[in-house]
Amino acid sequence: PIQMRMNELISGVRADVAIKLYGDDLDTLVEVGERIEAVARTVDGAADVSLEQATGLPLLTITPNPEGLIRYGLNQDAIQAAVGTAVGGTVAGQLFEGDRRFDLVVRLPESIRSDPARLADLPVPLPSGNANADEASRAADWSAGGPAVVPLRELATIEYTQGPNQINRENGKRRVVVTANVRGRDLGGFVDELRQRIDSEVKVPAGYWVDYGGTFEQLIAAGQRLGVVVPLTFVLIIGLLFMAFGSVRDALVIFSGVPLALTGGVLALWLRGLPLSISAGVGFIALSGVAVLNGVVMLTFIRALRAQGAMLDEAIRDGALGRLRPVLMTALVASLGFVPMAFNVGAGSEVQRPLATVVIGGIVSATLLTLLVLPALYRIVHGRSGSEPDE
Repeated sequence: PIQMRMNELISGVRADVAIKLYGDDLDTLVEVGERIEAVARTVDGAADVSLEQATGLPLLTITPNPEGLIRYGLNQDAIQAAVGTAVGGTVAGQLFEGDRRFDLVVRLPESIRSDPARLADLPVPLPSGNANADEASRAADWSAGGPAVVPLRELATIEYTQGPNQINRENGKRRVVVTANVRGRDLGGFVDELRQRIDSEVKVPAGYWVDYGGTFEQLIAAGQRLGVVVPLTFVLIIGLLFMAFGSVRDALVIFSGVPLALTGGVLALWLRGLPLSISAGVGFIALSGVAVLNGVVMLTFIRALRAQGAMLDEAIRDGALGRLRPVLMTALVASLGFVPMAFNVGAGSEVQRPLATVVIGGIVSATLLTLLVLPALYRIVHGRSGSEPDE
């Protein structure tokens, strides 16, 4: 419910994807919307597909008969006045109770107003001086001596029809919305396939067009932000490493832990069958920090041993063995803390599981890198045994 409410506040619909069809004629919008709904149901991953209810409101329609009006010398105002009083009511007077006033409204009972057959007997007064008044009254079998009247059925057709249930507008145009949720696949891939299917299988008339909204809009916006945040994060990490070690080579050796950590995160998502979502992207950013932290712990100790006069191979071996426990402790603390989130199935699990899965899988691969690959890379970068650390 919270997710649906947030979708509604953000995009105006309670669904992951909203297919908005714009145009002028409501019947055409509903017809094309039904075709779009049928196509959307066949797309893999689609769930809860529905077209908003735009029609279906029962309306009492009274259509004047021009021939009857001419025959009895009436116009449409006479029908409107009679029907308005019978169905809607007309104020016939006022009732006073102290300083309060109440209108006295005259209209037919509900049992007659809701029955077209009985409403067809509604008497409509004929204008005075009409040559056909007496004949019309006799033909209608109305009481002698009263005003000349004719039943409503002689002047109009009465029937119940289906009218618009609601008419929504957006950007100055009428629109209907087909909504859908996504199950078992990524939102971006679902929308791409949906666009292709609708463009190829649904013919949209001239003057009508299709737009897409819902959570998909936030996916695009978040993807654009991550496209800026992620590169900037990596640049900042390399800059901070260079400031800490004063060596471009050492900074790049430590930063090499980030790609392998990201590889482990992607592999973990694939093994669990989870899509690459925005929450997973946030997890990759957090994972980069943990991977770099372990590399800093390892490389700082190796550089300290070399500063004390140890040979390169000896410093690398002792540094890897000496930092084994701190690296494992850092990895276990970060990974075990995400285990409950990784197996959550309750509210919010669609956000928590991808993030936790990325962090846990990435930490496993990053730890292996830090303990095995990073010392080997440091040995390759610094070359011959016994060389001094670069400043």
